[in-house]
Amino acid sequence: MVLALAIGSSPAAADEPIAAQSPSTFNFGEKDGSKTIEITNVSYLTTGSGIPGRPQGEELVLRTTTHSKQIVDEEGGDFSVGVEAWPLGTDFATKPLYAVMLEGVGATVEDGNVIVFDRGIEDVAWWSVYTLGGGTLLFDTYVPLLSFSLSRQVGEPRYVGLNVPPDDATDPKLKDPQIVGILAYAAADHVISKLLLTCSDVKRAAELRSYWDETRELSVLNATPAADNPKLTLRIAWSANFPSAPNTVQALIPLKGDDFDAAHTKLPACMKAAPWTD
Repeated sequence: MVLALAIGSSPAAADEPIAAQSPSTFNFGEKDGSKTIEITNVSYLTTGSGIPGRPQGEELVLRTTTHSKQIVDEEGGDFSVGVEAWPLGTDFATKPLYAVMLEGVGATVEDGNVIVFDRGIEDVAWWSVYTLGGGTLLFDTYVPLLSFSLSRQVGEPRYVGLNVPPDDATDPKLKDPQIVGILAYAAADHVISKLLLTCSDVKRAAELRSYWDETRELSVLNATPAADNPKLTLRIAWSANFPSAPNTVQALIPLKGDDFDAAHTKLPACMKAAPWTD
């Protein structure tokens, strides 16, 4: 991953037209019996105003570039996605506010607040969630991004994801074989809290952590803000994949105020929860 930040430039005068051309390309070739397809696609998108972390009324222009290079009839390949951002009205020849370049196959803006990068370049589906206003990483998640509002009075969305580190994680903090996952809870412009889930049974922890043998689902209970102060609870469910019986287990993590209520979690027998800092 490469994350570059640059000082933004002042928007051009209103009577100065801004234009950009970024060609998409397709290339097909054959060498030594191998057929290669290489595709680059470029798209532009304007956001609304009210972006967390940006001046009031400012809108952004995003340029998204996806690139893929694959050998026909072979698995895998080279995939990348990049997003650059400028204030609306800024000359694209100037440095962007930020540029994020990742291995991945696409990127979308959610709720006008965050950018969700699709990182599933192989058999494992996962995503990286970045702030729209600053291009900074909030968290990685191996379940689809979950978003909801705390109540009718607190309309700002909250975002939740579950990071499941691989067995060969390079980060020393993630090498503990008891780790099951890290639950992240965030606002649009910052992470509020993270919760480490572990299982004392190392074999069981490995099963729950498996990308291929286990399916994980993340949801929020009582999410509809029918009351001013609904009692919200996050639910993580783990189910074994076919041909094994599902044997679904779940963790229930209630919210208190605007954070995890770790003291009142309901977890599977082997599991514990503890605050986590990167």
